[in-house]
Amino acid sequence: MVGIPIGIIIGFVGWFMLRYIVTSFYTVNQNERAVKTSFGRAQRLGKATTLASPMAEALRPDERERYAWPQLHVIRPGGPYFKWPWERVYKVSVATETVNMAQDLEDPTANKHGTILEAVTKDQLNTGLEGQIRYRASEHNLYAYLFGVKRPIVHVMGYFVAILRERIARFEAPETPLTDPDSSAEMNVMAGISINDIRKNLSLLNDFMEADCRSSEARYGVVLDASLITAIDPPPEVESALAAINTAHNEVSSDISLAQAAADQKIVQSRRAVEIETLNAQAEVEPLVALAAQLKALQTSGPGALQAYVRNVRLQLYAQAHQVILQEK
Repeated sequence: MVGIPIGIIIGFVGWFMLRYIVTSFYTVNQNERAVKTSFGRAQRLGKATTLASPMAEALRPDERERYAWPQLHVIRPGGPYFKWPWERVYKVSVATETVNMAQDLEDPTANKHGTILEAVTKDQLNTGLEGQIRYRASEHNLYAYLFGVKRPIVHVMGYFVAILRERIARFEAPETPLTDPDSSAEMNVMAGISINDIRKNLSLLNDFMEADCRSSEARYGVVLDASLITAIDPPPEVESALAAINTAHNEVSSDISLAQAAADQKIVQSRRAVEIETLNAQAEVEPLVALAAQLKALQTSGPGALQAYVRNVRLQLYAQAHQVILQEK
């Protein structure tokens, strides 16, 4: 039997060291988190699931069983760490990223090459939306991000767009002095669902989207930090009509503001007049109250004190009078 050459043995040992020992050390950057699998199974934290974490509060009762993802052992930034040849390390960036909400990651030509996202309002107008989405991977639900969904950001983008279109389709502006319950129902409907109302309530719409998408962390392991809808473009054929409506609305709002300011001024003046008259009445009543208290004190001091006081007052009045008329007894 011919022996194996020493060079082959040395080469095999060197290849093994390079392939399985040297490359078994790894590090995790500051904006990364890592998960390690052994024979394809991720290292878990016992039987803990996402249902025990605060993120599960955003799930509906019928979704809790479906999105009960296991909690994993997350490797923090640092290193070097070591892994065995049968282990694999998945690194995930947890830095916040920004993406155009009209961008379709699977079809770059969709939504006019990722520039405008179309949606239909409640009054049946096709509008164009522009804006951005800020998102990041959730280090508290890396199982869903790595193993639950094939392409998490693509899935979350579709989820976000579906919710946004539904919210636009049923959006109604909050009640204002022009849309109070005492007004006609037709005026309320038309004033609360137009593109103008959506434009004036962009911050409210963004808040609605953040609230509606809060469950994405528990569902897919992606945290939507904010949705920034920056512009809503109406169809060209209704742009001039909307401009006229805006002008009329601004004029009506100005008239209402002036009327309200005049009414507030009159109310303030009336309140001031009431305060002045109240103070005058108190000034007139105060001496009478003091005199009554003084007479009561004199009456309690002795049987003749009150008569003496009345006599002294009469004498002072006589001294000041030019003419006195006395009734004959």
